[in-house]
Amino acid sequence: MIPFLDLKKINQQYQQDLKEACSRVIDSGWYLLGKEIQQFEQQFAAYCGVKHAIGVANGLDALILVLQAWKEQGKLTDGDEIIVPANTYIASILAITENNLTPVLVEPNLATYNLDIESIKKAITPQTKVILAVHLYGQLAPMEEIIPLAEEHNLLVLEDSAQAHGAQINGKKAGSFGDASGFSFYPGKNLGALGDAGAVTTNDDELANTLRALRNYGSQEKYKNIYQGSNSRLDEIQAAMLSVKLKYLNQEIEQRQRVAQKYLTQINNSAITLPFVRIPTAHVWHLFVIRSKHRDNLKEYLHKQGVETLIHYPIPPHKQQCYSQWNHLSLPITEQIHREVLSLPISPVLAEQDIKMIVEKVNEFTAN
Repeated sequence: MIPFLDLKKINQQYQQDLKEACSRVIDSGWYLLGKEIQQFEQQFAAYCGVKHAIGVANGLDALILVLQAWKEQGKLTDGDEIIVPANTYIASILAITENNLTPVLVEPNLATYNLDIESIKKAITPQTKVILAVHLYGQLAPMEEIIPLAEEHNLLVLEDSAQAHGAQINGKKAGSFGDASGFSFYPGKNLGALGDAGAVTTNDDELANTLRALRNYGSQEKYKNIYQGSNSRLDEIQAAMLSVKLKYLNQEIEQRQRVAQKYLTQINNSAITLPFVRIPTAHVWHLFVIRSKHRDNLKEYLHKQGVETLIHYPIPPHKQQCYSQWNHLSLPITEQIHREVLSLPISPVLAEQDIKMIVEKVNEFTAN
C-alpha cells in the first residue's frame, strides 16, 4: 500500500539533527519560553517576512488568540461578524465562535476552493469586522484582491495559513499579507513538529505583545495577570524540532511542487477534475485534491489498487452536529466540494515508481 503520507520517512531524513536538538533541550534544563522558542520565532518571522512570530500550542489556538487579542484591544466586540469560507476545516470557525463572534459562511470559488472576491463583497455588512482568509490545501487565497477590499471597508484581515507555509506571490509569503496570521505545525503539515505546535505572525507590535501575554495566562510579568489568558505555549523541544525542519522547508516545497506537476500533466481522466493553480509559487501542495462525481467509488478502487487516499473534508462545518443551528443552510458549492473531493498521496519523499503507479491507476479508473 502506498501510504497517504509517510511521516516516519520524512523525519528520518533529519533524524540526527532532530535527536541532537532534542538532546540540547534536555541538557539545557530549560523547557518552556527559553532560547529555543526565541530562536525559532526569530527564524520563522524572518522566513515569513514579518516582524513577529509568537509560538503557541497549536494552530487553533493561534486563531483563537488573535481574535481574543483584538477584543482586548477594543477592535472587536461580542457578535461582530467574521467572513470565512464555508468549506474550510472546522478549526477556522471554532476560533470565531470560541470568541463569541459571528461566522458568516461564504461560498468558495469552485476552481480554487478559496474565498471568492465577489462573494466576500456580497457578505459585507455594517457588522463585518474581519475577513478570515483561509489558504486551503496550500494555495494562497486571492490576497491581492482581499487586502484592498478590506482597506476600503476598514476591515481586519486574519490569514489561516495552517496549510500554506512558504506559499508566495512575488516573494511575499503566506503570513505576511494580513494584520495577523495563524499557523499550525501539526506533524502532517508541510512544516510539521513532532507533536502539536502553532504560531501567529504579525507586523503589529502591540498585537504581538498582547499575544505573548495571552498565551501565558495573560501575564507579561510572573504572577501579574493583565488579561484572562490561557496556557498556550510552544515548548522548547517542539521549537527546537521546528528550527531543524525550517531549514529544509523550501527544498520540501520544491519536491511537492514537482510531484504536483507530474500529476497535473500526466493524469488524464474525464471522470476527474484536477486542481486549478492560479500562480505556481502560490501553491505549496500541502494536499493534492482532485474531484469526482464518483468519489466514493474512486476511493474504494484506489484502495484496492494499493493507494491510500483521504477526504479533506467529508462533512462541511454547517452540517456538523456541533453547529446544528446551521444544518438547514443550503450552500451548494460547499456541499458539492465535500461530496466530490479526494486527496491523493503527495509528499517530499514520494518515490518515482509510486507517482507513476498512482497516475496509472487514476487514469485507469472508469465511472462504471
